[in-house]
Amino acid sequence: MSHLPPFLQELNPSQRAAVTAPDGPILVLAGPGSGKTRVLTHRIAYLLTVRRVSPFHILAVTFTNKAAEEMRSRLEVLFGERAAELTLGTFHAICARFLRREASLLGLNPQFVIYDEEDQLEAVRQVLRDLNLDEKRYRPGALRAAISRAKNEFVRPDDYPIRTYFDEIVARAYSRYEERLRAAGALDFDDLLLRAVELFQNHPEVLARYQERYRHILVDEFQDTNNVQYLLLRQLANQHRNLFCVGDEDQSIYGWRGADFRNIIRFREHFPDARIIVLEENYRSTQTILEAAQSVIRFNTERYNEKRLSAARGPGSPIAVYEAFDEEDEAAFVASWVQELIQTHGVRPREIAVMYRTNAQSRALEEAFVRAGLPYRLVGGLRFYQRREIKDLLAYLRLILNPHDDLSLTRVLNVPPRGIGPATLSKLTALAQRQKSSLFTVIEQISGGAVRLSFPHKIRHALADFAERVQAWRAIREGMSVADLLRQIIHDIGYAEYLESLEGHEPEIGGQRWDNVLELLRVAAPYRPGVFEDPLAAFLGEAALISDVDTLRDDVEAPVLLTLHAAKGLEFQAVLITGLEEGLLPHSRSMDDPAALEEERRLFYVGMTRAKDLLVLTYAFRRYDEIRTSSRFLREIPQELLTGTAPRSRWRIASTRESSTRETSGASPGSLRFPPGTQVHHPRFGKGLVVESRRVGSDEEVVVMFEEVGLKRLLASFAGLRIFPDPTRS
Repeated sequence: MSHLPPFLQELNPSQRAAVTAPDGPILVLAGPGSGKTRVLTHRIAYLLTVRRVSPFHILAVTFTNKAAEEMRSRLEVLFGERAAELTLGTFHAICARFLRREASLLGLNPQFVIYDEEDQLEAVRQVLRDLNLDEKRYRPGALRAAISRAKNEFVRPDDYPIRTYFDEIVARAYSRYEERLRAAGALDFDDLLLRAVELFQNHPEVLARYQERYRHILVDEFQDTNNVQYLLLRQLANQHRNLFCVGDEDQSIYGWRGADFRNIIRFREHFPDARIIVLEENYRSTQTILEAAQSVIRFNTERYNEKRLSAARGPGSPIAVYEAFDEEDEAAFVASWVQELIQTHGVRPREIAVMYRTNAQSRALEEAFVRAGLPYRLVGGLRFYQRREIKDLLAYLRLILNPHDDLSLTRVLNVPPRGIGPATLSKLTALAQRQKSSLFTVIEQISGGAVRLSFPHKIRHALADFAERVQAWRAIREGMSVADLLRQIIHDIGYAEYLESLEGHEPEIGGQRWDNVLELLRVAAPYRPGVFEDPLAAFLGEAALISDVDTLRDDVEAPVLLTLHAAKGLEFQAVLITGLEEGLLPHSRSMDDPAALEEERRLFYVGMTRAKDLLVLTYAFRRYDEIRTSSRFLREIPQELLTGTAPRSRWRIASTRESSTRETSGASPGSLRFPPGTQVHHPRFGKGLVVESRRVGSDEEVVVMFEEVGLKRLLASFAGLRIFPDPTRS
């Protein structure tokens, strides 16, 4: 291999085959931890160096900003500033660039704002008010999801199929929602993809230009593409057909938002000559973890192929299982487990993750961490860009970019207080609806005397002052960095003083709000003229597309609490997955839907394969005051791969240079500590009688009839059973 470039010599044979594959459609089926990011970056390196492809002709698409930044940083190590010439980013960010560039063809304002999920929900709430519909009866979240599904299926409001009364409500809300977006000069996330596809469908000359530019297209997490994204890829790749997709149908977990892992099958149908390469060597997890994960995923029937993952790091420790009495007991166990890993085994706090199916499960965990004095990072809580002070300042910036954004104007019209209350806003809104114009247009008309409403002089003056400030900021923004523009806004409206005035009402977080403003200024600093064509549009576009995982910092030494959905793409030395109960994981909504149940199994598979060395699984006998049944997923794992949680001295933390070895307990084969007929005591369940017992690997499984709670099946090593009466005492 000495004739190969150095960056190719470090690849295994399957990775090298993918990286050096000839032109044409290529599908890389990459198991978890098999180096898919390495393959993507090295494929780009191969195209640039060996194939001499210009970076101008390469488009690389990811699903998160975090993944894009990781890929960009790796390429910068290899190629320095030349890496900046690539088009690299998320689907939504790249489509936003296309649309700003071609806005005139679509009748769009190139300064359009992007509504994130919170903005979309607020827009739907306004739509419900417009239509005099009860928000409690028609949940904004359900309506937003229905509209999103329609857009992903290319269904417009006039074509929305009406089969039920709810469908009729959705159609009306959808139509009004689109009117609001047009009036505000805004696009939502789905529009970014949908309008890009429409652009290429309706303007073949534009499509031909992009096809000629992007001669090589690389896609990460291909199994998570939806129908619109897949159509977009086919449009762009139709001429040169150099479409390089990396994915794994076993890790497709976003069906609820339109992702369709069957695009992997469609890829073969649309490109029958495609080259298929499978990556099966895992560099992350131990063999025990991989065997357990594969034993679970094999129960899924909708799979493209059977990958046989092998660990490069050795067998490792057994997977620990803990049965808690309830969610409080489970949380206390988790906190003590984390504490012991840090204090006794020397695991770095940031290398520990606690995962769960739903955000609601974090409550008990957070309380347990607080009681134990353990710091933690919560993914999926109140994100930085969703904090009050950040949303305020972003709303001002969005108004400067597009003053007809009613959502942003409504948010800051009286922030800081200007004496413009709900009654005034209601009058302004009614007039804007009659005129079919924006709120800002109405305010300017009132300020200029073109429209007369019965407002006190003080309110008319406040409205005029607001409009003048926005126009003044718009006039100076062209030559300013976003950070300088923010400083001007903060100064002009007295925002620092406003936050200081809030501290009397919220002393526990008052100072944190100003710290967040300073952090926003730091984040905005790179967005300046000369670096970006339109710094403000670029900054707001990026801010709208930030996800929970993108804000997860790597330099904070604290364990991570996050949902299984948010864990995608991450890895940790030790992982604990909680709530393995029927109705929770798998979720109750999947019970009557085979496809949904398979996605729940894929979700568990993804969580398991985030672990490098240690994996602990927990479930509760009782949760939310209901008796629970352990998850079927637990029963799909071979018993010989499982153990109790004690003694923890058996856990082995392997370094990256050594293989883990599975250790066994010293119990002699066949010996039973709790044979049938033994009277036992459980710390939670009380007194009971063992009716059945058997060896399970190095552990002992017992079935006990308890006096208070009835029959329970337990693993002896972590059940905390003691023989009653104690034979060692007289």
